[in-house]
Amino acid sequence: MDRYAVIGHPIEHSKSPIIHTAFARQTRQDLSYQALLAPLDGFPDTVRKFRAGGGRGVNVTVPFKLEACALATRLTTRAQAAGAVNTLTFNGDIIVGDNTDGAGLVRDLILNLSCPLAGRRVLLLGAGGAARGVVLPLLQVKPTVLTIANRTVSRAHELRAAFASHAGRSAFTAGGFEDLEGWGFDVVINATSASLENEVPPLPECIFAPGAFAYDMMYGAGDTPFLAVARALGVTRLADGLGMLVEQAAESFALWRGVRPNSASVLSRLRRKLAVPA
Repeated sequence: MDRYAVIGHPIEHSKSPIIHTAFARQTRQDLSYQALLAPLDGFPDTVRKFRAGGGRGVNVTVPFKLEACALATRLTTRAQAAGAVNTLTFNGDIIVGDNTDGAGLVRDLILNLSCPLAGRRVLLLGAGGAARGVVLPLLQVKPTVLTIANRTVSRAHELRAAFASHAGRSAFTAGGFEDLEGWGFDVVINATSASLENEVPPLPECIFAPGAFAYDMMYGAGDTPFLAVARALGVTRLADGLGMLVEQAAESFALWRGVRPNSASVLSRLRRKLAVPA
């Protein structure tokens, strides 16, 4: 039986074992998937021991995505762009590092939520690791506008500069939250950590254009603070990041096994299991 795992610290909250076990059952793949707690100073050793025991690949969660990037001997284009890795594949002496977060976000929006991105005005809130992992896939679907807004303005400009060569015909801008005054967007994606602190970025009410879609990369049992504010402002199309979690897992599974699972059915069951509203 092929072995896979997710490595993080902490790790007991991870839904990855549930998701990948469901994928394996659905696609009739003979594999096991477990959660591994790595010491904060022991990520490389945890990976080494797992490989030595026959491990075929691992997902990587906080706080080890940068270490996983350094550990990889080969990086995919999207992993190089993100500067972080959430999926490692072991192939003999080669360790391939990939980042499936952005692909998961885009697939969730376009396929699961029927929210097109091509030709739309998209606002990405935040300029940290979560935002960096999704910029390239967002640009690749060719929005009319992609704007990065962050509390620390210099970080927004640095992130834009890192991906400017990939913008193509998209207007690609960056600035602070106060610079959004007077602008309206079709899709607003929250990639900040504000929801973890039960906070909301200081945003002008005008950012949600008529018919806008509000998306929070965090998820929970009910509206996140960001989604609650969007709903109060009259936004009716909202979603949390549970679908992104499932879709990035499906991308990893397809890389490892060469077959893409039906993520929609797994997402539906996971929502019911977690009592997270659709």
